[in-house]
Amino acid sequence: MRLLTEEEVAFPVCKSKLAEALEKSMKADLISRGWALIKIHDLQKLNDFLADYDETTADKLQSTVDDLAESYIADRYPGFDLEKPNWADVTRLLSKVSQYAEILINTFATNARR
Repeated sequence: MRLLTEEEVAFPVCKSKLAEALEKSMKADLISRGWALIKIHDLQKLNDFLADYDETTADKLQSTVDDLAESYIADRYPGFDLEKPNWADVTRLLSKVSQYAEILINTFATNARR
């Protein structure tokens, strides 16, 4: 993702993969909190589940969720991908998703050592 973003290549793929990375990170976070995994791709619903466990984290993720929620639709259903590339926005979103994933990785590593 970083390389594609730096080179400004494959804009729709970048947004879609960012949405997927956020989805997987949110599911990992939820599962670590005791959530029973269900087949779902809706970032907003995942954030709602997260809010049940941790409103602060869900609130912090809300703007990223809002920005990426439509990416799955655009990737899966042609015709919704008419957005002009905004690489500055993708770079910002990549940073936010990466920061969240890093927090989870550090938390999981700390908990594994206990």
